[in-house]
Amino acid sequence: MQPISPTSLLPADLAQALLIGRIWRDGPCVVAVRGGEVVDITQTVATVAELFERGDALDIARHAPGIALGPVQALLEQALAAPASQPLLLAPCDLQAVKACGVTFAVSLLERVIEEQAGGDAARAASLRAALQMTLGGDLSALKPGSDAAQRLKQQLQQRGAWSQYMEVGIGPDAEVFTKAQPMSSVGCGAQVGLLPSSAWNNPEPEIVLAVNSRGEVLGATLGNDVNLRDIEGRSALLLGKAKDNNGSCAIGPFIRLFDEHFTLDTVRQAEVSLLIEGADDGFVLEGASFMREISRDPLDLVRQTAGQYHQYPDGFMLFLGTMFSPVKDRGAQGGGFTHHLGDRVTIASAALGALVNEVQRCDAIPPWTFGVRALYQNLARRGLL
Repeated sequence: MQPISPTSLLPADLAQALLIGRIWRDGPCVVAVRGGEVVDITQTVATVAELFERGDALDIARHAPGIALGPVQALLEQALAAPASQPLLLAPCDLQAVKACGVTFAVSLLERVIEEQAGGDAARAASLRAALQMTLGGDLSALKPGSDAAQRLKQQLQQRGAWSQYMEVGIGPDAEVFTKAQPMSSVGCGAQVGLLPSSAWNNPEPEIVLAVNSRGEVLGATLGNDVNLRDIEGRSALLLGKAKDNNGSCAIGPFIRLFDEHFTLDTVRQAEVSLLIEGADDGFVLEGASFMREISRDPLDLVRQTAGQYHQYPDGFMLFLGTMFSPVKDRGAQGGGFTHHLGDRVTIASAALGALVNEVQRCDAIPPWTFGVRALYQNLARRGLL
C-alpha cells in the first residue's frame, strides 16, 4: 500500500471549502478550516453540536476568532502519524445522535435480501443473487418507494412467496432508520475500525452523512463508513444492533463541510462516492463507486422520516444516507465473495468532501472507547470552557 497524501483527504476545491472538525489539544477542540488554514474556535463554541444550534453558525465558522494552527495539510500529516491510542484527528461530531438509513439503493436491497435468505452463509450468496435477480426482473432503482407501482410489485412478490422485510423498507412507504452508534463513540479519519471476532462475512459501507441540528436543518455533510457484519444481520434482522454497533464500527470524517454558496444539498444529490479496499496481507484490491443520483429516497425525505414532532434530537444528529455498494468480488475461494482481512485499508472518497481512511482490526483489539459525554464535560470544565 502506498503512503497516504494529506492532500488526498481534502476537498478538490479546498480554497472554497468551509470545514468543521475536531482535534485533540488537551481535550477535544472544535476547529474551522478556512481557505485551507486551521483555526481552533473552541473558545467561541465548545462543541460542534453547540455550533450547529447557533443561528449564526456559518458566520462563526467563517469569522470567529481563535488560535491559528497552520495549514490543514500539516495537521493531517500529523494526524496520520499519530498512534492509534492517541488520535489527533477526531470524528467531526460530538453530542449528536448517530443514525443510519438502510436499503436506500436497489443494489443494497438485493444484497440485504440475499443475506437474509442465505442465513448469514457467504457461500450461498452467488446462487441466491442469480435466482433473486431472475425473480425480480426489471430495474428496481427506477421504482419510487411507496408508489402504486411499488405496491403492485409487493403483491406480486407476496403471491410468489418472495417478499422480504428488506423489500418492505426498500420499496415501501417507510424508510429504515436505525441507531448506528452512541454520541461520542464514532472514530475519525486515520483511526482503526473494528470487527467482531465472531464475524466471518463483513464489509465497509461507504456513505455520505448529513449533519442535522435539533430543528431538522441540514447544515452540512461528511463521509462515513457504516461497518457492516453481513453474517450477523443475515442470521436475523433482530441482530442489527450486534451487527452495526460495536467498538470502532462507525467512522466519520475527516471534516464536516458546511453548506454555503459553493456546496449545497444539490451537490450531495449529484455526488459520486468511491470505495477502495487494499489488503495488507494478500495484496487484494477492490474498487467501486456509488452515485447519489441513484438513491431511492431523497436525502430530505430521510431527514423528515428521522426527526419531527414525533421524534426529537435536542443535540442534533448525524444521518448516514445508505450505500449502494456491497462488495461481492471473490477474495479467496471462488463463490466465497468478499470479507475483510485484518489490516485492510479502506478509503471512502468524494470530490467535494475529501477522503475518509481507516484500517480494519478487531473491535476487541483496538483502543476501547472510554471518553464519553461525562468525560467531555469534565474536560471542558477543567479547561474553563463551560
